[in-house]
Amino acid sequence: MPFRSLTVLLLLLSAQAAPAQDNRPGAGFCVDVNYFAGKVIKHTAKFRLPVPDVSTGLDLNLQWKTYGKRDWHQRRRYPTIGIGLAYTNYGIDSVYGRCFSIYPNIEIPLIAGDRLRWTVRIGDGAGFVTRKYSRVAPIDTQNNAISSHLNDYASFMMDLRYKVSSHLHVQAGVNFSHISNASFRQPNLGINLAGVHVGFKYFPVTDAPKPIKHELQPLSRRWLGQFRLGLAYTGSNAPEGPSYPVYLVTALASKRWISKNKALIGLDYSYHQQITAFLRNNSFVEPGTEKQHAYKMAVLAGNEFILGRLGVVLQVGYYVKQAFQSQGKLYQKLGGNLYLSRNDKAFVKEMYLCAFLKTHLSTAELAEFGFGMSF
Repeated sequence: MPFRSLTVLLLLLSAQAAPAQDNRPGAGFCVDVNYFAGKVIKHTAKFRLPVPDVSTGLDLNLQWKTYGKRDWHQRRRYPTIGIGLAYTNYGIDSVYGRCFSIYPNIEIPLIAGDRLRWTVRIGDGAGFVTRKYSRVAPIDTQNNAISSHLNDYASFMMDLRYKVSSHLHVQAGVNFSHISNASFRQPNLGINLAGVHVGFKYFPVTDAPKPIKHELQPLSRRWLGQFRLGLAYTGSNAPEGPSYPVYLVTALASKRWISKNKALIGLDYSYHQQITAFLRNNSFVEPGTEKQHAYKMAVLAGNEFILGRLGVVLQVGYYVKQAFQSQGKLYQKLGGNLYLSRNDKAFVKEMYLCAFLKTHLSTAELAEFGFGMSF
């Protein structure tokens, strides 16, 4: 009965007349609600958890359609940005627990017709899990996927959406989410959930804010040299064992293109104290040369999508020098730069804080936090 009442209320609200484009306060703001159901994916043979029959949850997203208040809005064709709140019930509470997440996100239109739209939404943030691996009460030694309450939460959603009116959209689609603590503590295989969802968007004012358009000067396609220092922590191989620092240095060159992206090429270096400790505890493996087998070197390529003072970075690397414990030749980094200063006329042209999640396909290796400069 409450669901029927909500449906009637939304239909009545959606019938309100509104101009095609509107610049009233609140134009472009919406509440996006999705119910999802899916299945936990066993992405590695080490994943020993029983797989629930079905996992369900609710995703609430507060979204704003940009309209050109900043130059990057127009350069990016007025994207939609949001703050999401997600609740996930994995289906076996005594093993998986439940996850409560918050994550910023951006929605990108693939096809935008008058009524029918196809969009993707990408987000990343933090998730709190109520159950984790534990050898003390409450005991949960089955859970070799999650060993900390606080985790990274990544979300991907793809929708087919129908515009009922300027106040109401309905949608259905597919989704994928991942949680892990980026190997800060072991065990940490992570949980991948793939599923489908249905939902609606409600716009109290209108879904079509009047865009601000003005002549934008193209930005210089200049090259920059960049230098980044990072720090991460990874857990020992023993469950609930100590964590060790990882020191990271990245040197790269970037070239700005189409005034809203930066192409990246360079070198990644990382030294892993956990590998040194492992080799010293097993002194017969590489006696006297532990540190030489505890660092990695890689060449990298990537792209940075500039969103005002925020840069979203996608990076792929190939190891030219492996450490003792190898996870494959290729790795990926997803993260961002928060720019503290930018001045093309200064010697130090950019200064920024950065954060990255480094993965080997579906397995997270570490979470890196650092500081960078461009010259």
